[in-house]
Amino acid sequence: MQQRFYKTAVMVAHDLAATAAAVVLTFLFRFQGGMLDERLHALPLLLPPFLAFAGLVYARFRLYRTKWRFASLQDLAGIVRAASVLALALLVTDWVLVSADLYGFYFFGKIAILLYWVLQIFFLGGARLAFRYLKDTRSRQSSARAATVPTLLLGRGADIDVLIRAIEAGSVKKLAPRGILSPRADERGQFMRGVAVLGGFPDLERVVADLASRGEPVRRLVATPSALVPEASPDDLIARARRLGLPLARVAGLGEGAQGANQGPELAPLEIEDLLLRPTVPIDRARLEAFLTGRRVVVTGGGGSIGSEICLRAVAFGAAAVLVLDASEPALHGILTHPAILAAEAAVTGVLADIRDRERTHQVIAAFRPDYVLHAAALKQVPYLERDWQEGIKTNVFGSINVAEAAVAARARALVMISTDKAIEPVSQLGVTKRFAEMVAQALDAEQSTRPDHPTRLIAVRFGNVLGSAGSVVPVFKAQIARGGPVTVTDPEMVRYFMTVREACDLVLTAASHADGEARTAPDSERAAVYVLKMGQPVRIADLAERMIRLAGFEPGAEIEIAFTGARPGERLNEILFARDEPRVALPGIDGVMAARPNFADRVRLDAWVAALRTAVAEGDRAAAEAVFEAAVPHFRERHAQQVARSAPAAAMSAA
Repeated sequence: MQQRFYKTAVMVAHDLAATAAAVVLTFLFRFQGGMLDERLHALPLLLPPFLAFAGLVYARFRLYRTKWRFASLQDLAGIVRAASVLALALLVTDWVLVSADLYGFYFFGKIAILLYWVLQIFFLGGARLAFRYLKDTRSRQSSARAATVPTLLLGRGADIDVLIRAIEAGSVKKLAPRGILSPRADERGQFMRGVAVLGGFPDLERVVADLASRGEPVRRLVATPSALVPEASPDDLIARARRLGLPLARVAGLGEGAQGANQGPELAPLEIEDLLLRPTVPIDRARLEAFLTGRRVVVTGGGGSIGSEICLRAVAFGAAAVLVLDASEPALHGILTHPAILAAEAAVTGVLADIRDRERTHQVIAAFRPDYVLHAAALKQVPYLERDWQEGIKTNVFGSINVAEAAVAARARALVMISTDKAIEPVSQLGVTKRFAEMVAQALDAEQSTRPDHPTRLIAVRFGNVLGSAGSVVPVFKAQIARGGPVTVTDPEMVRYFMTVREACDLVLTAASHADGEARTAPDSERAAVYVLKMGQPVRIADLAERMIRLAGFEPGAEIEIAFTGARPGERLNEILFARDEPRVALPGIDGVMAARPNFADRVRLDAWVAALRTAVAEGDRAAAEAVFEAAVPHFRERHAQQVARSAPAAAMSAA
């Protein structure tokens, strides 16, 4: 704070001195002889109040809110506006002084005021731009000394400009740009911040060979977001990079990195997943910052693939404190030692706890006093839950009830339950346990809506397969391709929705912000309880496998086979977003999220079903448990039996 005060004081002193110099030099340049003497004689009377007025004008135009190191056109525009106000003030003063009771003539004159305006802008803006130039020069020299990796930058001019600035500023380290490849023909032959555009992506081999012949062998390629859009043919770019044996990294866009929206570009390895999806849904970062800044957040299952990313996003968007709750010690250790967590300003702590333990769950959440509870802990693997059905009920139903009731008891503002698209018209143990947990949350939410004293909102958010999460098909395919195949696909017509981990987590937080904001005071007819993330068009798994094989540099069928194994127990060929009996709710102004009104049984029946489930689990009676689910979720047993019958032949063939 003291250092900031000192720097501000120096800036104020400089600007006032520059103002005085501009006035004096205006008189020296414009007037001579007696006219000059008369004006210099009056300066001690006129200059002090003018400097005081100038200081107020500069403060009004926020000249002291920005660092000179980052002086920009916006800062120069502020200087022009401030100088114009001061020039106008001098013009008004001239009209006052021309009065016969005072000087009787123009003290400044229009030409002198115009000259002052030019000098004032020059002194204020010139000093800032000179300071930035010196800093940039020193930074570039420092970056050049540290740059050890000759690199080609790939992408359009706007993206490249941001990346080169980050390299010069030192936020992206060790890269020594040797050239640029742009997909735009009109940019070829130009220079961007001193780096030449040497061609387009098809010229990669030629450019690399030319640079090598000049003694500058390229050791790395860095692709900006504009190089990975479908129009730029990124598949071909990756194939060329593989043939040359050059590592290819991608630039995470501003605000996409784990550190949040205020950080510069970050480099990350280019994964096949980065090319498999449609463009991600844009996130309203200002909304999420307003939602999370200063808040206390609990994340159950916070060491898992979804939970850990939620922790990182909560920290990035300004949460004051985050409690990571997980039953796995390695998973908990992994997220707590993540570099972004270690560098975070938020207080991030972790506890080992199993959500199946009601007393422990209540104790931990009550002690933390959260504003929001994000419930990501779950068992999610369909085949395992079909076999070990009791474990799915214990975690996905009883554990979710424990977390929901603990959030209500701790007077949290909202609980967000991470659900799945398999909960709609479920055919698997995963789907039906998640749907049952949704119904319990909706019943608790309905009870809370009748309380005037700080009610807790309880909602569910559904999404499909998450690329990079535990159990995603993509890492399985990658491993199979690495072994030389075959790549196993259950059915040629199997389709799924896909999202990236970060996109899923950002949209979960967006849904939570709506539930705690607009939906909190909405009438019952518009009260959203289930949020579904827009995931674009579903993807055929067979098409996904073929593209991944090609991206790896092989030809499907010829070099790596695709084997169809048949649907597994609990799997269905396609997923749906809403049940037929779930009425939709509009969410104006929020992209990427849809919602539906609650659809649940009354609390008395739910409590009876929960008690029956506890008995069935304790006695190992699967038929009794499925009878409960059939009563709670109509036609579950019928759909489940049909699915098992369809998958039985395939399972028998696999066993054979």
